[in-house]
Amino acid sequence: MQFDKDLASPNKDMFLKTRDMLLAIDGVEETKKEKITTYSFNGSALCHMRTMPHGIDIGFLKGALMEDKHGLLHGETKRMRVLSLEKINKKEILYYVDQAIMLNK
Repeated sequence: MQFDKDLASPNKDMFLKTRDMLLAIDGVEETKKEKITTYSFNGSALCHMRTMPHGIDIGFLKGALMEDKHGLLHGETKRMRVLSLEKINKKEILYYVDQAIMLNK
């Protein structure tokens, strides 16, 4: 399971701190799947997260619809965008998560 791989990763602490940030938001729930750990808001898909060699990736399922004032999102699909992080910046992470939540309301 990917969650177990994330906990064995050198970037485990970053994953867990970001996970705690997500789960502290009222209405956010976590689902551990074979290939990815996903997060939903009030039952609607929000994002997924996994460790990577550089840090962590947070994939926003409606990221193409989000404002990207920090210029940190990347991706070429019609809807999804990925936030790749080498260090935690709580303000930036919550900026994107708040937008994702608003798109799910």
